[in-house]
Amino acid sequence: MAMPKLPGAGMLKGMAVTLKTMVKTILLPGKHLNTINYPKEKESPVPRARGVIALDQEACTVCMLCARNCPDWCIYIEGHKEEKAPDKPGGRVRVRATLDRFDIDYALCMYCGICVEVCPFDALFWSPDYEYSENHMGKLLHDMDRLQEWLTTVPPDPGPEK
Repeated sequence: MAMPKLPGAGMLKGMAVTLKTMVKTILLPGKHLNTINYPKEKESPVPRARGVIALDQEACTVCMLCARNCPDWCIYIEGHKEEKAPDKPGGRVRVRATLDRFDIDYALCMYCGICVEVCPFDALFWSPDYEYSENHMGKLLHDMDRLQEWLTTVPPDPGPEK
């Protein structure tokens, strides 16, 4: 037969944990804290952290695979085709897609990484930078120039995990 629980036993248990943590903090400052003072101290993210998505405009071929596979439909791409002169005399004219618009709406993005994984030309990368919050939701729509700026924060590829 189970013993009936005393009223308020859970609250007393929680208060005991709080009191124990408070005493440790006072007697041994800085030893048992699991948090950091964020604006003053910055935590370094782990090597494969998902912060913001960076774009390499030169590598993008406007194939739209990232936009088609995005479950949130937060990637907007526009492009046009340009004709390039042949490399050799008598050669044929080449057609290349040129990127006009590449926007990611981070107010909609759920950071699943499907767009980075599905890109066959390695035009999208994860940057560990996580400080891009805004006061207005409209500013979370990053255009291709801003996404290109994030490319400088992308660390080198660490290779396969062992």
